[in-house]
This record gives sequence, C-alpha cells and structure tokens, in this order.
Amino acid sequence: MTDQSWKTEIIAAQLEESAKTKKAILAQCMDDIVAASSLLAKSLGKKGTLLCCGNGGSAADAQHIATELVVRMQAERPGIRAMALTTDTSILTAASNDYSFERVFARQVEVMGNPGDVLLAISTSGNSPNVISAAKMAHQQEMKVVVFTRKSGGDLQNHGDVVIKIPSMDTQRIQEGHITVGHILCALIEQELFEHLRDQNE
Repeated sequence: MTDQSWKTEIIAAQLEESAKTKKAILAQCMDDIVAASSLLAKSLGKKGTLLCCGNGGSAADAQHIATELVVRMQAERPGIRAMALTTDTSILTAASNDYSFERVFARQVEVMGNPGDVLLAISTSGNSPNVISAAKMAHQQEMKVVVFTRKSGGDLQNHGDVVIKIPSMDTQRIQEGHITVGHILCALIEQELFEHLRDQNE
C-alpha cells in the first residue's frame, strides 16, 4: 500500500462515517431540533439570554454558537443575546480554586441567569459534573435547559427540557453533530425572530 493510498482510505472512511452520522441526525433528531429552536426563539424574542457551557471541544462549541447569535449567522440583523460561560479565565480559575471545578459554570448561571433565560449545556459524554451542576442551577433560576449530548445520553439528559442526542458514541462524530445542530439552531432562530430573513429563503 502506498503512502497516499492508506491516507485516502482513512480520509474516505472518516467522511463516510461523518455523513452517516448526519443522516442519522436527520432521521432521529428532527423533532428535538424543532423543539429546541422554538424554545430558544421564544426566550430570545423576549430579550432573554442564552448561556452556553461545555468542556474542551464543547467549550469551543459554546463560544462558537454564542458568537453566531451575537454577531450574525447568515444575514444582517440585530444582535441576539448569548454568551459563553467558558471564556473568562479569572472567573473560571477563581471558581475552581475557591470552590471546585464542578461549580465553574453553576456559579455563573446563579449570578447571570434569570427566569426565562436558556442554558445550552453541551457534554460529549453526558456525564460532565460541571455541566450537570450548571443545568441543575439553571432550573433553580427558573431557566430552561437545552442539552447536547451523545446517543446514550448520560446523566445530563435527566436535566434538560429539550435533549438532542447525537446518534453516535464516537467523540469525533458527536462533536461534529453538535456544531452542525448548533448552526441549524442559529439559522432557525434568526429566521423565526426576523421574518424578512425567512422570506428571502422562500
């Protein structure tokens, strides 16, 4: 096998597996994605705020999704209130040092979350203690919780008002699914809140 052939086989296998997962999302997650978009649009349309959290790659997804809403996704429109709880190093390190890493997101939700806001809780495993703690705190604050997790759900699925479970147990595929669904939700929210954007696509 040549150097190029084994690489092309790996590339093809990765892309095919990714496409297979996306098709499974289409078949299995449609109702939950619609429900999440409606819940988010209802909150954000009333000037609620979306708080996003996750660890590692999921922290990057939290920041990515918040950015798409604050700035824009597909077209020019007013900003949408969203923030990632993963970006302030002073808060993250102080909360970890003074309390525990399990409280790094929950403490921020406690301070910044208000009734009617929404928490997007992202966990590839579904068992991240700090994300679960944030979801519990969000409900104490009378917020709604949208969960992104994997096929098996983990404990986090028990703390979501809407749970989107990517139909895979492969970390790469799960995380690809999360950001794909995040992009879809941002597009749906834009078009639901700003009708003229929906009209442009009809």
